[in-house]
Amino acid sequence: MDLKDIKAIIDLMRKNSISEFELEKEGFKIRLKRGPNGISPTPSEEVPGLTGAAPAPVVFHPAPPAAPPSAPGATLVPLETEIKSPMIGTFYRAPSPDAAPYVEVGTAVEPDTVVCLIEAMKVMNEIKAEAKGVITQVLVENGKPVEFGQPLFKIRPV
Repeated sequence: MDLKDIKAIIDLMRKNSISEFELEKEGFKIRLKRGPNGISPTPSEEVPGLTGAAPAPVVFHPAPPAAPPSAPGATLVPLETEIKSPMIGTFYRAPSPDAAPYVEVGTAVEPDTVVCLIEAMKVMNEIKAEAKGVITQVLVENGKPVEFGQPLFKIRPV
């Protein structure tokens, strides 16, 4: 990724009011974050050639090394995981205002179970659980805006 690509990402962030962007690809990781009004929330080093109210800081990280293999027979099962929003949009718990929600606390879900809708650019996108478990918490109110990566539900794996 070169400086021209980074500038294009920054411009898209500014035009679409995106406060945070992260990309990881083949051992390369970039994270862009901006505060209110395009100003960095904390002082940091800047990338040469970037000027204006661009998001900052720009931090480059090498990809983290693979996790070391665990001892044979030892498996860690997380108590809860999160179903996160794959996009920016408006969160809806049901297919229509008068319909029952897709899931409630205590609902058992499979990876292909639809748990909610996210409306983005007038398109209703079905969001699936992508895990097997039981819904333990609904984290977003119906009709509220959500960000990319924002937790929507907590789920206890089974």
